[in-house]
Amino acid sequence: MVPALGFCQRRGPVLGGGSQGQGRSGSRLVQCPPMLWVSEIFHSIQGESSRAGWPCVFVRLTGCNLRCVWCDTAYAFHEGRSMSVGEVVAEVERYRCPLVELTGGEPLLQPEAIPLMEELLRRGRRVLLETGGGLSIADVPRGVVRIVDVKCPGSGESDRNHWANLEILEGKDEIKFVVADRRDYSWASQQVRERDLTRRCSVLFSPVHGVLHPGDLARWVLDDGLPVRVQIQLHKILWPGAERGV
Repeated sequence: MVPALGFCQRRGPVLGGGSQGQGRSGSRLVQCPPMLWVSEIFHSIQGESSRAGWPCVFVRLTGCNLRCVWCDTAYAFHEGRSMSVGEVVAEVERYRCPLVELTGGEPLLQPEAIPLMEELLRRGRRVLLETGGGLSIADVPRGVVRIVDVKCPGSGESDRNHWANLEILEGKDEIKFVVADRRDYSWASQQVRERDLTRRCSVLFSPVHGVLHPGDLARWVLDDGLPVRVQIQLHKILWPGAERGV
């Protein structure tokens, strides 16, 4: 689990404002700056979404509420370091890159992801959010491009989809289905048609890397005349075997 963050203990006088209380031995409890548990921050090429190919700074937050069988970032379930929103923003700005993506794990598990996105927007960054789709996106700032996974049966987590998210999406947002086999494809196609998803925003179909050949997925889409975008994980072609694409 991601450690609970928020309060720290200081001895001696407390300077400045903020909530505080009396601790043992005359120490005081003061509210610390809002903190995040961060797995990694790195500069790479965006490998997915309609912005594939663009340089991007990735902020990968620690923790996930899902356990997809094909997950390729399981190291982000637990590893990480505690950082304030300001520290994350400062590290992002070192790269002087206008495009930033919050990913995970599941970034929405941490409440401070919301003020982080707000601050990045305020500083003029184009902000993407990659979410597993199991938590509500209702509080995500409107300026953020929300890329929402819809988990297919092959993931082992299709019963965790938060379907209400799809009603919130706008034209700038994206829906992503990661497809492991023909059964997943048939299920995803049904969702696209019955829920009229392409009316809301772009819909992306992605093959599970190393499991489903991209050409097979492309052929199924063509044969069915399905109005979705077939994508592959570009970073895994650019840097084979690298977990984070660099």
